[in-house]
Amino acid sequence: MIGKKARLIAFYLPQFHPIPENDEWWGKGFTEWSNTAKAKALFPMHQVPSIPADLGYYDLRVSESREAQVELAEQYGIEGFCYWHYWFGGGRRLLERPFNEVLQTGKPDFPFCLGWANQTWSGIWHGSPDQILIEQTYPGKNDIIDHFYSMLDAFHDHRYMKIDGRNIFCVYRPTDLQKPKFFMDTFRELAERENAPGFYFIAITDYPWKIPKDGYDACTTNPPVGMLPYQGVASLNDEIKKEIYESKSSKFKNIRLPQIYSYKSFIRNAFPEVTRSSEFYPCVVPNWDNTPRSGVNGFVLHGSNPELYGKHLREAVDLVSDRKPDQRVVFVKSWNEWAETNYLEPDLRWGRAYLDQTVNVING
Repeated sequence: MIGKKARLIAFYLPQFHPIPENDEWWGKGFTEWSNTAKAKALFPMHQVPSIPADLGYYDLRVSESREAQVELAEQYGIEGFCYWHYWFGGGRRLLERPFNEVLQTGKPDFPFCLGWANQTWSGIWHGSPDQILIEQTYPGKNDIIDHFYSMLDAFHDHRYMKIDGRNIFCVYRPTDLQKPKFFMDTFRELAERENAPGFYFIAITDYPWKIPKDGYDACTTNPPVGMLPYQGVASLNDEIKKEIYESKSSKFKNIRLPQIYSYKSFIRNAFPEVTRSSEFYPCVVPNWDNTPRSGVNGFVLHGSNPELYGKHLREAVDLVSDRKPDQRVVFVKSWNEWAETNYLEPDLRWGRAYLDQTVNVING
């Protein structure tokens, strides 16, 4: 990190390979590309579908695809990936293959940490909130022990990213975790027993971003989920409805709109005072539109462009500039959430422009 102004950690989605469960729920061969590619415009100037450029429609079972991702990330200032990790309790895991292969082969030789996506999978974004696909459970101490040992090789790996000499471990739903202090204490005791580095637990908090009082070492935020419109971000729905009404085209006349917000307004409101304390690591969002996954049930940050994203990232980097070097962490959401139009990877519209902004800001 010599010469870099901050440590950028990008969240990384592994759902770009088929698994039996997704075949059953969504159809044979389903991956995140399935929703990404079939997305339809729902209002004027709606920029979907997103089409990948340099990396193509990759399959994360292919090692060359993972190597190509890392080559880009290193070149453009990303220090490491935070792989989403799924442990539903009782030993049930999903989407583990890409990370397991990274771990077992030692390649790519690129820093990583883990984010536990401890959330029930449901049909909420598809208009079926009562449809449970797989439930997140917390069976108790033995399950915590099994969870730890299932990832012990990762915790010992030289690539695992650290703060204060301890392995970074993010928890997506910190308030859902039953007996969080007991969970963290158990992990820490087991790490000491196995001569592994300790843990630096980071809670990923939803709006209004209250700091959990359960022993987490720090927090980051989960934008833009839950904060719109409560944080003063401007809605564009009335403006776009008027544009549709006045248009001579009938293309969008009878389409119910998703929730549409201004990206420019979002970045102005992204870091309220509560998130500016030393207990928070800022999280930046290059773009967001989950209508490819959720249709009119989704929401859009409209009007993102590389320059606005660069401004957003610069503010986040400035927020951590006076901290110790290994605590100058900024999370990027995300590296490759294509079905949420939430990615840094190159696409056909912008090419590498978001990555150019990233490396320019991080290198000052």
